[in-house]
Amino acid sequence: MDFIAFLSHDRARPARFFIFYTLAYFLFMRLCFASNNAHKLDEIRTLLPPTVQLLNLADIGCHEELPETQPTLAGNARQKAQYVFDNYGVACFSDDTGLEVAALGGEPGVYSARYAGPERKDAANVAKLLHELATQPQREAHFRTVIALVLEGGRVHEFSGEVAGAIAQAPIGGRGFGYDPVFIPAEGDGRTFAEMTLTEKNMLSHRARAVDGLIRFLQSEIDE
Repeated sequence: MDFIAFLSHDRARPARFFIFYTLAYFLFMRLCFASNNAHKLDEIRTLLPPTVQLLNLADIGCHEELPETQPTLAGNARQKAQYVFDNYGVACFSDDTGLEVAALGGEPGVYSARYAGPERKDAANVAKLLHELATQPQREAHFRTVIALVLEGGRVHEFSGEVAGAIAQAPIGGRGFGYDPVFIPAEGDGRTFAEMTLTEKNMLSHRARAVDGLIRFLQSEIDE
């Protein structure tokens, strides 16, 4: 009986099981993204290769609010990813993103998500930003994302992405989230992120650039 014929035999069920899960282990990587933000999950899922199975916090049974008490984007990203790894034992990455407006001394920065208060309401954050800029002629800004990845053994890696642009006079567009309706990327065609499709946004965005660094690293891990 040759090997192929053997695998088709009932006696080979344990062997088939072992081969299937061995292949799955080496061909697929399971990663948790430390977020339940559906918009972020959609953006990142479209960027990752099919060899990475993306899990969210609900998938691993994590329902508590993650700690986010560091003074920098990198610190917050690392804190959240480390918390998930330490408490759930899952390889994990987390991001923290900030909008840095030159005329406001870099604000809202690390406080971007809760700029108008702990409720983290996008509309309120945008309204406060426009109010603060009402008398400012200069509206240059940067979006910056930092991703922290914690793998088995506690190895930590960081990746970042940035895009320059300007703040619009009023919200424009119905797509995206956060400050997308008022951010006009300098490399674009004059539209805000909220006027772009997800594909168009991912060609320019800060998060896509940070994820690109993550993907390149993961690919090198899989290829080894």
